[in-house]
Amino acid sequence: MTTPLIYVCLDGLGDDPIPEFDGRTPLEAAETPYLDALAARGRTGTVLTVGPGIAPESDIGVFGILGYDPREEHPGRGVLEAIGVGMEFHDGDLAYRVNFATVDGREIVDRRVGRDLGSDEAAKLADEVNERLALPGATFALRATVEHRGALVIHADEPLSAYVTNTDPAYRREGHLGVALETFEPRVVHAEAQDDTELARRAAALTNAFVDGSATILDGSEANAERRAAGRLPANVILTRDGGDHAPHLQPIRDRFGLSWGCFVEMPVERGIALALRMEPVDAPRLDAAGFGDAAEGQYARWADLALDAIGEFQALYIHIKGPDVPAHDGRAEDKRAVIAAIDQAFFGSLLGGLDLARTVLAVTADHATSCVRKAHTADPVPLLVAGGPVDPDGSPAFGETVCSQGSLGLLAGTQILPRIAGLVR
Repeated sequence: MTTPLIYVCLDGLGDDPIPEFDGRTPLEAAETPYLDALAARGRTGTVLTVGPGIAPESDIGVFGILGYDPREEHPGRGVLEAIGVGMEFHDGDLAYRVNFATVDGREIVDRRVGRDLGSDEAAKLADEVNERLALPGATFALRATVEHRGALVIHADEPLSAYVTNTDPAYRREGHLGVALETFEPRVVHAEAQDDTELARRAAALTNAFVDGSATILDGSEANAERRAAGRLPANVILTRDGGDHAPHLQPIRDRFGLSWGCFVEMPVERGIALALRMEPVDAPRLDAAGFGDAAEGQYARWADLALDAIGEFQALYIHIKGPDVPAHDGRAEDKRAVIAAIDQAFFGSLLGGLDLARTVLAVTADHATSCVRKAHTADPVPLLVAGGPVDPDGSPAFGETVCSQGSLGLLAGTQILPRIAGLVR
């Protein structure tokens, strides 16, 4: 009989030492008795989810830890975002992940509109752009997804190439991978073709026409006038990044690792990855944006209960929790520590209360590190623990970056995790 696997990704978990925490990271400073107990019952290590020197975006980090090499198999984040929200997409279309942002001229004031743009507000702004903007010789669909985030699909009579630079300066396109930058000039970038083809030049021209045309509409929007009157930043530009021009055709994860998978995911890109890999999404409430407090803890506990119910239906569950990443981008180390503590208490506490760990393998890691000091994704390794089932403990006293760097699993590539774990659960 197969031993069930529960595989948890805590988004942006890794971090730098924080002076206010006496040189500990938010994870090391947080009260995490359940994660520490798992580490003591299992083995630990660290992971470079994509590769040395690469500060991954979430999509390529998740690809890596799910056993798919993003350098060879990734279709582009924009495609995953689009299919994650059910947008129509065909080979030769151009799909982007987008952010509503705030600019003064071309200078970026805030890439996330102060993090107070509601999803309903963003949807109204997207509707206005969809209704009023026309592109020369092309059509498009803009979809607001979660808060300031969105997806854009451009369709032209001739195929378009995704080899186009980002207009969002916080991310650089390397081949078909999106890489986060620690430092950048806060200006909207003019999209340029990255190869000498008419397909790429046409895609760049249409991208610039969209960014410039939509900015004119957004700047004059009544919704933004109301935001300004209320003392809030306007969402007056749309930044594009990480284009893709072909649908994913990937080996299903069940075929690759011999396990049937269910998944709990919050964000469209994660849902897109799950669909591309033929995982079955499990219906679960969206987690509270704050990441801690009574409402968030109740939702974490609900996710744990749903996971306990679902593990009987699948051989493996992938659970992606966004919480730790958000405060780190804003430099809020105290809040990141609080989020991690809430996840430990409410999610892992509830999960372990109903789980027979002797008959289940539980793995915990991250898709990337997000530094509260640098307010960005970094290329640093992230912690990993594997416990339960036949796993022999290695004596790790806690779950944290320093302890895990000394664990018996060593330093792994993201693509090495599941092949090792899959041998334990068959």
